[in-house]
Amino acid sequence: MIASLRGKLLEKHPNFVIIDAGGVGYAVTVPVSTFSHIGGIGEEVRLLIYTHVREDTLALYGFAGGREKELFEKLITISGIGPRLAVTILSGLPTDELLDAIRVGDAKRLTRIPGVGRKTGERISLELREKLESLDTDERPEGVSLSDAMQQDVVSTLVNLGCNRAAADKAVRKAVAEGVAVEFELLFRRSMELISR
Repeated sequence: MIASLRGKLLEKHPNFVIIDAGGVGYAVTVPVSTFSHIGGIGEEVRLLIYTHVREDTLALYGFAGGREKELFEKLITISGIGPRLAVTILSGLPTDELLDAIRVGDAKRLTRIPGVGRKTGERISLELREKLESLDTDERPEGVSLSDAMQQDVVSTLVNLGCNRAAADKAVRKAVAEGVAVEFELLFRRSMELISR
């Protein structure tokens, strides 16, 4: 099993990155928060890795911090939530908000995330509420500045998470007009809120 990767960042997209580690390029699926906090192309990065193995697939999921990885691992223990939906859930709300929603049983807030229906939201809250003690410590990586292509990256991420492209474009433009273009994660989350209204 691959537990972590350290190497040069070859490609960086809102939902996956490619890391050159020892001459091998590893494609790693990442949540939006990890995308926002890792360095730029050509820089050395280190990600904690969850290796998902099925008979026909070997997929790597990467996280900037252990807290995010642990929450991901708890999410995939829930019936009906696979690794891809778990990454979407982690991308849909900041970690602290997601933990709060689970603790108080706020399924409505969870259903704003694409792919999470009422029953799934309730199941997440019910099954994880008692298992969150180890995630209470705050762990926030330092932010980084983002490129001019940030708006298109946000639109692309929203589409990859199941949103309609026209709705994603409109939401991103509206979020930018509101002045929420400081960093990728803030713009992404505000755009997602606007779409779910």
